[in-house]
Amino acid sequence: MKTLIVILGPTGVGKTELCLRVAEYFHIPIINADSRQIYRGIPIGTAAPTPAQQARVHHEMVEILDIGEYYNASMFENDVLSLLEKLFQYSDIALMSGGSMMYIDAVCDGMGDLPTVSDEERTTMKKRLAEEGLDALCEELRELDPEYYEIVDKKNYRRVIHALEIIHTTGQTFTSLRTGEKKDRPFNIVKIGLNRDREELYERINKRVDAMMNEGLLDEAKRWYVHRDFQSLNTVGYKELFAYLDGVWSLDEAVERIKGNTRRYCRKQLTWFKRDDSIHWFNLTSDSSSSDDNTKEIIKYITNVI
Repeated sequence: MKTLIVILGPTGVGKTELCLRVAEYFHIPIINADSRQIYRGIPIGTAAPTPAQQARVHHEMVEILDIGEYYNASMFENDVLSLLEKLFQYSDIALMSGGSMMYIDAVCDGMGDLPTVSDEERTTMKKRLAEEGLDALCEELRELDPEYYEIVDKKNYRRVIHALEIIHTTGQTFTSLRTGEKKDRPFNIVKIGLNRDREELYERINKRVDAMMNEGLLDEAKRWYVHRDFQSLNTVGYKELFAYLDGVWSLDEAVERIKGNTRRYCRKQLTWFKRDDSIHWFNLTSDSSSSDDNTKEIIKYITNVI
């Protein structure tokens, strides 16, 4: 039977290089499961695979959309399932990698059948946001669905409001609907989780943010500042630099907030992934010899389970 290998983990853990090596070993492409790397024009802030990396291994679902186009996990599910039908014609295994939790769940488990929210409910929530503020709505979400509250981006009003709309419409938690009965897939799924010692992981995140700034992240943010309300730019890195450009923070403070918010997002990713008992975890280390051993160990594990 065909097998989808899913290599996942928090931001900054080292998925990119390891997946390149795994893909090279099995002679297969990498399917991107990062919700921001699908957009063109923001390669620095999304840490998209570089031209050199894409020359080593063919990547799917990378830079396929203009920055203003709408996209969601359900659309990703459909696109990747169609892609897998084609890839499995040439190989018994496929590789998907990323850290976008809902995108990975959508492909592996299927999206829950969420109800349509009425125009009246949408209008009511928009009015409440304007009158009560986001903090009050976050507190309501904490009371009604504490599990989703722990992992949602509480600065992203769209996600907070959408969850409350679903809760008000159905009388059920957003978590219970989103994680409903899993859909059957016509292929096996093997999930591999990557992690590191927390202190080492945070150090890698801090260094990566510094590297992004040196590579031109601020110029990238300036280029898209006029489109700051696009869904694709509502993410860590751009939001903080937009605040700097607004004069809210100094550049140094904006950079520190990027680091802190990235570390916070990293914790949310791990909280989400740790709920999944089907993930086989590997703890990575930094020195080059151990990195080679990590890759060999994971390749051996994949070989044994497919």
